[in-house]
Amino acid sequence: MISTIFKKELKDTLRDRRTLMTMIVIPIFIFPVIMTIFLKVSEGFAKDVANKTVNIGIVVTPENMNFVKTIENMPKVLGKKKVFVYHDSATVQKHIQENRLQFGVFVPEDFAKNSIENKTSKFKVFFNATELGMKERAETFLNAFEEMEKAKRYVALKVDPASLSPIAFDYRNVASDKETVGKLIGGFLPYLFIVFGFIGCMYPAIDLFTGEKERGTLETLLTTPVSRLQILLGKMGVVVLSGVMAATFTLLGIFLSIEVFQIVKDPKLLEIIHQILTVKFILLMYLLLIPLIVFFAGVMIPITVYAKSFKEAQSIITPLNMVMILPAMVGFFPGIELNAITACIPVVNVVLATKELIAGTLDIGLLLLSFGVMTSLALMAILFSYKRFDRESNLVS
Repeated sequence: MISTIFKKELKDTLRDRRTLMTMIVIPIFIFPVIMTIFLKVSEGFAKDVANKTVNIGIVVTPENMNFVKTIENMPKVLGKKKVFVYHDSATVQKHIQENRLQFGVFVPEDFAKNSIENKTSKFKVFFNATELGMKERAETFLNAFEEMEKAKRYVALKVDPASLSPIAFDYRNVASDKETVGKLIGGFLPYLFIVFGFIGCMYPAIDLFTGEKERGTLETLLTTPVSRLQILLGKMGVVVLSGVMAATFTLLGIFLSIEVFQIVKDPKLLEIIHQILTVKFILLMYLLLIPLIVFFAGVMIPITVYAKSFKEAQSIITPLNMVMILPAMVGFFPGIELNAITACIPVVNVVLATKELIAGTLDIGLLLLSFGVMTSLALMAILFSYKRFDRESNLVS
């Protein structure tokens, strides 16, 4: 009977456009397109910033005009530039705010004198922090100028630059490339799975319980010679399958983004990704994901059983989405590792375990602990759902 109810509800669910959109269309088609557009725009923005002519305003006295000539003669590899001479910093700041200049430099009056006497001069640099990338361009020009000034002083003082560097450090990364990638960006993948897994459960849960109450078909189903537990398990199976399918199509969407849309250009990074996406990785990931999806379903179903209308159920579950999603963002924060404590925190344990799995550093004991915690919560959620579903007052709209 559970199988019969499951097949019937699955057929009805697959006819629902909202479910198909959240479960298949968005993860497998829209997600890769969005990622591709986002990366293309980012690349285009970076190129525009690099190729943009930088207007530099320099506040300088006549005796320091050599600074202006030096900046004008900077190598073209540092980028295109136009230099404008000013006599007061207030005008420079105003023109930066009006976007007529990208940054300004106030050259102290005693710069020429300090340069001869090998003293330090304090320059003021004005920039607009809202114009991304321009502070870095300013640092590029000014650092190059500083290196040129240092070279002059080394010659004047007859100093070998190597004599000023008593120690040379040779940093070597003992972590593998796979581990490095996993630790740095490994939180992104479980975050997507949790988001789409939750959303994939939401609409089927609302439709199969609150929707049936609104349509008046739930009472008819309850008159059949089938226990309420069997009805619940049949319907819950569809909700869980929808969440798992949404997460699966998300993985497929990521695969399409990488292999078809080729959003990853670095061959080395692409090789690391291929090393990560193995059959073993996918199976272990589902070992963590399925209990989590069952837990999501077990949390949603009591709400949809209680709600009197589709709109009411949606208004309650939507904020719950944020409660479930926020712990998933833990994977983006460095320094938070999977241990005996975090393995007992729902959602967080799945995110951190998946992150360790991507890095190839997952401890089997912590994996089993995380799986045990999520399985226990999933069983408790099923029991709670049954208690709510078994109450007559919740099923009569």
